[in-house]
This record gives sequence, C-alpha cells and structure tokens, in this order.
Amino acid sequence: NLPVTADGQDVFRSDRTFVYIPGKAANAGGVGVSGLEMSQNASRTYWKKEKVDEMLKEMMAEIYEQMTDAAGEDGTLEQGCNRAGFLKVANALKELGWVY
Repeated sequence: NLPVTADGQDVFRSDRTFVYIPGKAANAGGVGVSGLEMSQNASRTYWKKEKVDEMLKEMMAEIYEQMTDAAGEDGTLEQGCNRAGFLKVANALKELGWVY
C-alpha cells in the first residue's frame, strides 16, 4: 500500500494493460470499513464478515461508478476520480450554504 512516484504514475498511464486508480479511490475501502466498524460499535451490533464484505463491495462499486460517470467517454479513471471528488466537495459546500 505504498504510494507511487510521479514517474511510476507515468509508467502506469502509458501502459494500457494497467488499470490505474488513484490512491484516494483505491484506499477508500479501508476508510469505508473503518466507518462500518464505528457504526457497528455505536449501535452495539455485530455483522458477520460476509455482511461487511457485501457492504464493502457495494461501496467500492459505487465509487467506481462515480469515477466512470465523472470521467465521461474520453476521460480516464484518474480524471474521473478527481472530478467526482471535486463535485462531492463542491456539492457539500453548496448544501452548507457556503457557496451559491
């Protein structure tokens, strides 16, 4: 789970046999499962690992869908990830009334 250098990113981008997904999306699984664990602890419930795996797969599928939707037909998953992240922050700021 080590970061990729800028030169390494260029290698991944130039070789279409790689599916390059930025760390902010690839690492979302760990953050998501941590959130599930906090929710489980707060509600004092227990979920079997199969249930957690199912919820994680749904989370990651949604993230992938957001990346591909934001990338459009000509964009990369990297561009889609950055666009989707920007849109989430922009929409949150708008909902909070901080921007119009």
